[in-house]
Amino acid sequence: MQQPNIIFIVADDLGFADLGCYGGREASFGPVSPVLDGLAQNGLLFTQGYSNSPVCSPTRFALMTGRYQYRLRGAAEEPIRSDARGNDRLGLPPSHPTLPSLLRQAGYRTALVGKWHLGYPPHFGPLQSGYDEFYGALSGGLDYFTHADSRGNHDWWEGQEAKHEDGYLTDLLSRRAVDYVHRQAQANTREGAKPFFLSLHYTAPHWPWETRDDASRAPTLKNDLFDLSGGSVDTYRRMIHHMDEGIGQVMAALAQHGMMENTLVVFTSDNGGERYSDNWPLVGGKMDLTEGGIRVPWIAHWPAVITAGGVTDQQCMTMDWSVTMLALAGAAAADDYPLDGVSLVPVLQGGPAFERPLYWRMNHRDQRAYRQGDWKYLKVDQHEYLFNVVADARERANHARHEPERLAAMRQRWQEWNACMPAIPADATISPVYSTKDMPQR
Repeated sequence: MQQPNIIFIVADDLGFADLGCYGGREASFGPVSPVLDGLAQNGLLFTQGYSNSPVCSPTRFALMTGRYQYRLRGAAEEPIRSDARGNDRLGLPPSHPTLPSLLRQAGYRTALVGKWHLGYPPHFGPLQSGYDEFYGALSGGLDYFTHADSRGNHDWWEGQEAKHEDGYLTDLLSRRAVDYVHRQAQANTREGAKPFFLSLHYTAPHWPWETRDDASRAPTLKNDLFDLSGGSVDTYRRMIHHMDEGIGQVMAALAQHGMMENTLVVFTSDNGGERYSDNWPLVGGKMDLTEGGIRVPWIAHWPAVITAGGVTDQQCMTMDWSVTMLALAGAAAADDYPLDGVSLVPVLQGGPAFERPLYWRMNHRDQRAYRQGDWKYLKVDQHEYLFNVVADARERANHARHEPERLAAMRQRWQEWNACMPAIPADATISPVYSTKDMPQR
């Protein structure tokens, strides 16, 4: 199989049902996500896909390594905060093999356009972990116009240099991604065909909730991103629509250069939704191991291989896609860093779903979860739950009392898995920002 170009698009805090193809409702201005809906219609939509974590930077550790994030100290932060600048422990070690570094060894050109959130220079950075190019932000959240992080630090970069540039953040990322596709086509003409890997990691629709029309409000928000009192459902949906438009521009660039046929485009979110997200029928959201915090959209589009109009209930999580991309590229994993993810190549080629256990844990509220088949074991604040999440996606019918043997078996399997992971460090920090009103109660 010819090595495909790969574009890995990651939204930030997108809810399970925010997109039309996942049942999302139209906004006041019309369809929210026509481009992504079209990619799903002409590709493969996953109904049982998950993120590796219900908060951003831990998921990104898994994405970059193809391994459970718990193996790395920096991923114990929930998430890495802006005050970690200069910290030499809280980040992705440059010595660790990554998805882009392994793809580069397999002959790919690599670029990150967008959010990094895996540690700060001089100890960590995209160019130290396998990317040839970087254009975007290092922190978790920043203002869409001033490009300042939650502490008021300017956070817009090109390579290792700070960049001052006017514009709405989402549009800047989309334009750079389009430019990257054009430049790859030119390089292929000039130097000979070579595949590329583009990580397009938007910050949308993460707060602060600002659309293109909110530029005049930005100066009042630049040092107060944690003021979550603003926004609206309409604003949130427009932010998604801005991102969707940008993705459409990237797809148009691929088509212009005849690259669409053999380019795998994968779209997802780093975790479940936030305040204005539509997670129906799921409950919970960011920071929660209930379904609303970890079940996310997954869309794969690759005309050369994927049959249009497919829907699969294959269970998967972020790191599986990293392993899938390595397999498609013929890239070998490093012997000292065995992968935890599994390849989804057979599913992309039209094969049936296969069973695959999924594990999570969170320092926040001492949460743990394990999905096997239709069943999910969940523990929150010392309370245990057992849900059939196929029959009960809202996690309301707790079978723990009625099926004690199944509960005990799933608890045991989670404990056995957890024993293989490093313990959560005593000094790991938890974000104080997020509420958990929808978490299950006794």
